[in-house]
Amino acid sequence: MNTHSGKADVINRSTNIVQNGTVRRKKNVEDRYKSLKPKVKEYREPTDIAGLYCRVQSNGKKSWQYRYKNSKGKWSWIGLGAYPSVSYLQAREKAEDMLNGKVEIKTQAEVKQHKLQEQSELFSNLIYEWLDRKKLVWAADTYRKEKQSVERHLIPVFGHRAYKSITPTEWLEFFTEKQINERIFNRIEKLISCCSGAYSLAKFKKGILYNPLEGIGNHLAKGESESMKHVKIHQLPKMISLIRNSSSRPIAIGLELLIHMFPRPGELQNARWEQFDFQEAIWIRPSYMMKNRIEHGIPLSRHVIQLLQELKQYSGESEYLFPGRNDLGRPISNLTFNAALNRLGYKGKQNPHGFRHIASTNLNKHFSNKSQVIEAALSHVKGGVKGAYDQGAHLEERYEIMEWWSAHIESLLT
Repeated sequence: MNTHSGKADVINRSTNIVQNGTVRRKKNVEDRYKSLKPKVKEYREPTDIAGLYCRVQSNGKKSWQYRYKNSKGKWSWIGLGAYPSVSYLQAREKAEDMLNGKVEIKTQAEVKQHKLQEQSELFSNLIYEWLDRKKLVWAADTYRKEKQSVERHLIPVFGHRAYKSITPTEWLEFFTEKQINERIFNRIEKLISCCSGAYSLAKFKKGILYNPLEGIGNHLAKGESESMKHVKIHQLPKMISLIRNSSSRPIAIGLELLIHMFPRPGELQNARWEQFDFQEAIWIRPSYMMKNRIEHGIPLSRHVIQLLQELKQYSGESEYLFPGRNDLGRPISNLTFNAALNRLGYKGKQNPHGFRHIASTNLNKHFSNKSQVIEAALSHVKGGVKGAYDQGAHLEERYEIMEWWSAHIESLLT
């Protein structure tokens, strides 16, 4: 007889007996809780683990509960799952982990509170809270554009992150990569302003100690803003000639009005006839239209009044200067003026907003001693107490400036 073979058989039989015995014990334990019957009142059946019970409700539903002392020293119950979805062995393992301190015990209320806390610390929550505050002071169009920009560029990358966990290095790498790949320098400046403002709010409301974007502009490349692309003053005659010979006369008039009055393009796009007083020769833009939420008037030169009188023939019964093609009750798209310039060959050379830069540069050259008047004409808000006052100030001088500017542009054409 092979001695080694005999010993192996004995070991195998012993192992099988142990394994079968364990299986039987597990099965017997599971059968024990499976066989528990409901009573008129629910009850809890103790297990062989201290604090672990099988709760049997009067409707027959069963679940696992663990009894423990909470942070206030009082006995409490915490659910570990429904039976049989959670088996006895699984419930036992959870209870042992709690008993040994491997798992922190949290009630449903505590778990809910923790989730709410995590949610409040997300970057998306912070930036939206900041945007909501800006909604009170920004023009509707400005708010819409900035919100869309945040949702396009920031939320997909950082929205799900806790704002405290985003490091200055991550912000610098993110914006540097955007500059290299997308070349949207002006948009990046606005996004940084939004982020910095949101973190500034967090310093006051959330108790953070520093702003991770502070000084980031010193380490990013400087590029010309796409919205401020503009030609030189001596190139205006050729552009105006192309504008006047373009296919759409209303849009051509609109581009000339941008040159002569230099408003923000969105303000002209949404302009209504009721805002124009031809007797006083002024366009009063209500506060809701303005970037700074302050009512502002633009004096109308004689040439501008002629353009507006011609435009009235095209707008018909619409309240808007530039009604939509398919809906007279709505203005044209905010991309219309830009698209018109692109068709004329000025893509990347002249942006509708760039006409403000042309006017500012050349008016400051000619009226070097009237910088405040020019700032008021551009509806720029100055810092300090006089910021709001200056929006309506220098009106008589602005009539002079606007008339000179129109005459100067027309003189270039001859």
